Amino acid sequence: MKLRRRQRERLSLWLQYLAFIAVIAVAIYAADWGRLRAAFFRVDIIESMFPTIITVALRNTILYTLGAFAFGLVFGTILALMRLSRVAPYRWVATAYIELFRGLPALLVLFLVGYGIPIAFPEREIPGGVFGSIAIGLGLTAAAYMAETIRAGIQAVPKGQMEAARTLGMSHFTAMRTIVIPQAFRIVIPPLTNELILLTKDSSLAYVLGVTAQTIEVTKFGRDMLNDRVNATPLLVAGLAYLAITLPLSQVVRRLELRYAKAR
Repeated sequence: MKLRRRQRERLSLWLQYLAFIAVIAVAIYAADWGRLRAAFFRVDIIESMFPTIITVALRNTILYTLGAFAFGLVFGTILALMRLSRVAPYRWVATAYIELFRGLPALLVLFLVGYGIPIAFPEREIPGGVFGSIAIGLGLTAAAYMAETIRAGIQAVPKGQMEAARTLGMSHFTAMRTIVIPQAFRIVIPPLTNELILLTKDSSLAYVLGVTAQTIEVTKFGRDMLNDRVNATPLLVAGLAYLAITLPLSQVVRRLELRYAKAR
């Protein structure tokens, strides 16, 4: 009996579902749940991690992320405007910076900020101590990516908006500040939120600056507990702590993208 096209597609879909369920069932049956529980689900270790993982490690992770995001957003906006400037040296400097810092690993930039700046300027300290170093180190890299995102958002605003503002007597600066940039930020909120998620995970690099018990972040806290208890349960808890931040942000991104798509 020859199946119709729609019937073949439906059969193929069901076969894929069955194959997926079969793979999951085999994995569940073949796994050694006793060893997994002992290695990743030690309740006594989980209890010993609270409340410090929330009140210290997760708090610091959020602070580092927000600090880096704020620095990157401000600096990235400046770089985006320089990229769009009519002054050629501004464009050259912004382009060189963006290409350089998008090509460097965030770990290296963080290391250079944490150790290179104090060596170059021994009589000066970065404001905020470890927090300031982490915010600037991660923010410098994030700014390069945000700059391109914001530039694309500014260019996505119809040119008629600027022309109408200039017709009303606004200066170029006033029109950019009150008309173009607010609309551009509405366009780029979803990708900027994605950058916030990436910065949340990049905050795990803070360990290179020698964090203390009061400045420790989630990953370092989990690694220290792993070494202390010789068990992988702390890494699982650390992963869940990151998910507590990133999953809600991912939902926000999806909702914003849907809202923007409907608005268009």
